[in-house]
Amino acid sequence: MLLGVNIDHVATLRNARGGVEPDTIRAAEVCELNGATSITTHLREDRRHIKDSDVRTLIHTLKTNLNLEMAVTDEMQKIALEIKPHSVCLVPEKRQEITTEGGLDVAGQLDKITNFVKPLKDAGILVSLFIDPTEVQVKASAATGAQFIEMHTGQYSEKFGTPDEEAEFLKLKNSAILAQSLGLKVNAGHGLNYQNVHRMHEIPDLYELNIGHSIISRAIFVGLPQAVQEMKELVK
Repeated sequence: MLLGVNIDHVATLRNARGGVEPDTIRAAEVCELNGATSITTHLREDRRHIKDSDVRTLIHTLKTNLNLEMAVTDEMQKIALEIKPHSVCLVPEKRQEITTEGGLDVAGQLDKITNFVKPLKDAGILVSLFIDPTEVQVKASAATGAQFIEMHTGQYSEKFGTPDEEAEFLKLKNSAILAQSLGLKVNAGHGLNYQNVHRMHEIPDLYELNIGHSIISRAIFVGLPQAVQEMKELVK
């Protein structure tokens, strides 16, 4: 499995003071140097953490891949088609949420998302859909023409270490197997940390894990290089 590192919360800390520290671009470089195979940023409608200038600088400075998380809006599609990141991950977005609360309802807006995906693919951008691990959402995702899904691991992460852990884990495993049988590649992320990430090895052929908050949190105590290296070892 590959490790994508989300640097959104480096920007959260920077924005708390309204200055330039910590430097998000430097953070991305440190993550690359210590084993990240991609850098993920979520350019939200309200720009609460990552800013347009961050994304535009990263696209020119990264030696690895930029994965742009974004809502299904005309504004975000226009930005993606302009800067052409390596990949985009389409996510649901609510203005008042603290973090992404669930997967994208692909099945409930199949035509809209299919039409949204096509110009991105035509531009050579890999498209992933961030979905809850259910059969209906996996099958709908395959119908859109997207090349990837990213399974929302939030429920598994919340139930880790409880009697409900196994049921949530099996949803992920079964959804991954179904998706792969339909020709989709499978990523996973949300809530994964140093304690629960090891079970992702039980899911066959996962392509990449996208992890942010846990790595940035650990970096406070051990530094960003070590935090990325430790997670890289667990993912390997």
